[in-house]
Amino acid sequence: MATLKELKGRIASVKSTQKITKAKKMVASAKLRRAQAAAENGRPYAERLEAVVASLAAKVGQSDSAPKLLGGTGKEDVHLLLVLNSDRGLAGAFNSNIVKAARDKALELKGAGKTVKFMLVGRKGRPVINRLFPNQTVATYDTTGYRELGFDNARDIADQVMAMYEAGEFDVAHIFFSKFRSALLQEPTGQQIIPVAPSENAPVSTGAAVEYEPDEEAILADLLPRNVTVQVFKGLLENAASEQGASMTAMDNATRNAGDLINKLTIQYNRSRQAAITTELIEIIAGAEAL
Repeated sequence: MATLKELKGRIASVKSTQKITKAKKMVASAKLRRAQAAAENGRPYAERLEAVVASLAAKVGQSDSAPKLLGGTGKEDVHLLLVLNSDRGLAGAFNSNIVKAARDKALELKGAGKTVKFMLVGRKGRPVINRLFPNQTVATYDTTGYRELGFDNARDIADQVMAMYEAGEFDVAHIFFSKFRSALLQEPTGQQIIPVAPSENAPVSTGAAVEYEPDEEAILADLLPRNVTVQVFKGLLENAASEQGASMTAMDNATRNAGDLINKLTIQYNRSRQAAITTELIEIIAGAEAL
């Protein structure tokens, strides 16, 4: 049984931990408002751009004149999974849920006889992916030192992915991130970004002639790489909001659990102290009676 000194030390230790978790909850709450606003403001543009290129993909199809980013390589043998994680922990199941979604997709593809490769952004997902799929990580993007990931980071990641695609290292690319729903709910999401997946809700062609100015090739040459960058940027924004929401929830739970533990230890301390006092009183009374 723990002594009074040990119990007192444990109570002090848990109180110190509670102060830390409470402070981290407040920090995450403050960061969440800005990250949530950025994610919500970025969604309309990213979703509309994705719908435009998906509509073009449905019209162009697999024709020989279609750009490679739009029509694909003509094969689906090698898949690249771009997994967006963070460098920090203390965010509940935020990172593990993204890795789990990527793992399930990888197992599904491998079961279908496909080759799977990984590009990992952030440090938290690397140990699990490298353990489950050894020697299948072909690229990483180090985010250490960045307080926030911005559009320049998204462009760097997208350029690296597109360079690998142009070099023929894969046929299809998927991105995995955590879509922000609320501070209590973050949804692991997988999305195909290369080639553009045709939209199921694309409008049926009416046969009307459409003329482009400048020409269609010039528009697509700029639009398609921009779409890849924007979808990566959207994933980074969604991840930033999801991470702060998950961190705030996790730190709130940790703070409340610390409070419950302090109450239990305090009750145990008081009982042990009362028992020690009672024992001393009994010994004093017994000694007095013996005289």
